[in-house]
Amino acid sequence: MDLVKELEGLIPELEEGLNQSSDLQGLEALRVDFLGRKGRLAKIMARLPELPAAERPQLGQLANTVKQRLTELFDARKNALDAAREAALVARFDAGMPGNMPWKGSLHVVTQVMEELCATFRTLGYDVVSGPEVETDFYNFEALNLPADHPARDMQDTLYIQDKIVLRTHTSPMQARTMLSRKPPLAVVAPGRVYRRDSDLTHTPMFHQVEGLMVDKHVSMADLRGTLTAFMRAVFGPQTRVRFRPSFFPFTEPSAEVDISCVMCGGKGHAHGETCRVCKGTGWVEILGCGMVDPNVFVHVGYDPEEVTGFAFGLGVERIAMLKYGIGDLRMFFENDVRFLAQFA
Repeated sequence: MDLVKELEGLIPELEEGLNQSSDLQGLEALRVDFLGRKGRLAKIMARLPELPAAERPQLGQLANTVKQRLTELFDARKNALDAAREAALVARFDAGMPGNMPWKGSLHVVTQVMEELCATFRTLGYDVVSGPEVETDFYNFEALNLPADHPARDMQDTLYIQDKIVLRTHTSPMQARTMLSRKPPLAVVAPGRVYRRDSDLTHTPMFHQVEGLMVDKHVSMADLRGTLTAFMRAVFGPQTRVRFRPSFFPFTEPSAEVDISCVMCGGKGHAHGETCRVCKGTGWVEILGCGMVDPNVFVHVGYDPEEVTGFAFGLGVERIAMLKYGIGDLRMFFENDVRFLAQFA
C-alpha cells in the first residue's frame, strides 16, 4: 500500500535530516516538518479515510509506531546537541578567573540621610519618636495653634482622607503627641514621610521631614541657635556658617528661617568664574524653619507656659540630601534609576 510505504519511509528520511542538523533551530524546523500539525505525518493520516474500513486499524497502528519512533529520534538528537553545547561551555570555563560579584543593594539615599540626621541629634541628647502618617485634624492642626479658620492652613495644601482625618502635612503632630504623653524636660526628633497637595519641579506630593522639639525650664532662643549651629556643622562641616532670619510659623513665636553658607561655592556666591546656581550669587541657602514654641501650643497639651519654654524646628530631608551630595534634580530620588542609587551603596 502506498500509505504504508510513505509512513515507513518517514523514519530513514528523518534520520538523514537529523544527521545533517547541527543546531537547535534546524532541529525545530525538522520537527515541524515531520510532526507538526500540518507536517508530513499529519498529511498522511488525513488520507486514512481513503482506505477500506478493514485496512484502517492496521494503518493507524503503524502510524502510532512511526510517530513514536520519530519522537525518539528527535529527543535523542536534541539531547546530543544539548550535551555538546554544555561540553563546549565547560571547555571554555576557566576556574582560575574571578567570578562575578553579586550586585549589593543599599538603603535609599534619603533613608541614609534621615538616619544620619537622627544619629546626630541622638548625640545631642534627643530621643527619636515616630507616629501615624494618617492623622486627626486635632494633632495636625489644632494642637499646633492652627484652628479651623486659621489662614496658615492654606499653606499646608492638605490631603484629606475624610472630614477631620488627613494625611499629615508635617511630622509636627508628634510634638503634640509627645507632650501629651510626657512631662518636661524632653527633647525629641520626629522623622518620617509627610504629604501635601503639591507637585512641580521642586515639590513632590510625598516627601520626608525631621522635626525637633525641646521643652524645659529657661529654654531660650540662644539654646535654639546653639543647637542648630552645632547640628549644621556636624552635617555639612565645621566651616559652615549659619544665620537666622525673622519669619512666621503659627506654632512658634518668635520664628526664624535658618540659612547656611552655600555648600557648592563655599559661601562666595560664585564658582569657576560663574554665579553659583545653587545660592544664585547670595552665598547662602535656606535650610530649615524654627522658633520658640508658642504658649498656645503649651496650653493645648496641658503645659504651663509660665513654667516652661521650648523651641521647635523642622527640615526637609530631600533638601539636606541635595545639598550634601550635590544632587540637582529632586526627581532623581523617586525615579529608581539603579545607576543613581548605586552611588550611595
